[in-house]
Amino acid sequence: MTYRIAPSLLSADFAKLGEEVAHVIASGADWIHFDVMDNHYVPNLTIGPLVCEAIRPCTTAPIDVHLMVKPVDRIVPDFAKAGANIITFHPEGSEHVDRTLGLIRDSGCQAGLVFNPATPLTWMDHVMDKLDVVLLMSVNPGYGGQSFIPGTLDKLREARAKIDAYAQKTGRRILLEVDGGVKVDNIAEIARAGADTFVAGSAVFGAGKDSDPQRYNSVMASLRSALAGV
Repeated sequence: MTYRIAPSLLSADFAKLGEEVAHVIASGADWIHFDVMDNHYVPNLTIGPLVCEAIRPCTTAPIDVHLMVKPVDRIVPDFAKAGANIITFHPEGSEHVDRTLGLIRDSGCQAGLVFNPATPLTWMDHVMDKLDVVLLMSVNPGYGGQSFIPGTLDKLREARAKIDAYAQKTGRRILLEVDGGVKVDNIAEIARAGADTFVAGSAVFGAGKDSDPQRYNSVMASLRSALAGV
């Protein structure tokens, strides 16, 4: 199993966003997770395509855009043009899930569905051929710094079984990502439940707010060490 760590910019220092991106990638992060909230689908307002475009020159690492917006289709091409590599969205934000997945892929990005803690996985059953990523929320979306919901572990096992069965049938792999409350002391347990990609916000960016560009090395090394033991 190849594991990916995707620090969430939601917990970064927005006054130094470009530097934060460069520092976490230098510390060993694989992706940059980009949370987009609209104060409509979720009770918070964050960042849009212009910020994505601004940080794109700061790294060659994949930018993983998580759209917590409704409706979703209008904004997809803007993020693709701004430099997103992966775009995921919540099925509740789309009138036609299959069509939105097709729009993302036609825009040149990998596509994925995001499942809230109470959203059933049955949404993925009819669109597996268009999925590159399945993202399970292990908190209710809207704010960073929340605690991991333990019931997500069973949901991860269910999603892993679906993904593995599909891979055995087709030979095509779908990534299984988890977002919310991921930290050093639970990442191994989450990996054992089936996740291969981990969004970590406050666990990474909370490691320090000083000017030392090496401040994220220790927490990234600890996350990698925990995963190595799985």
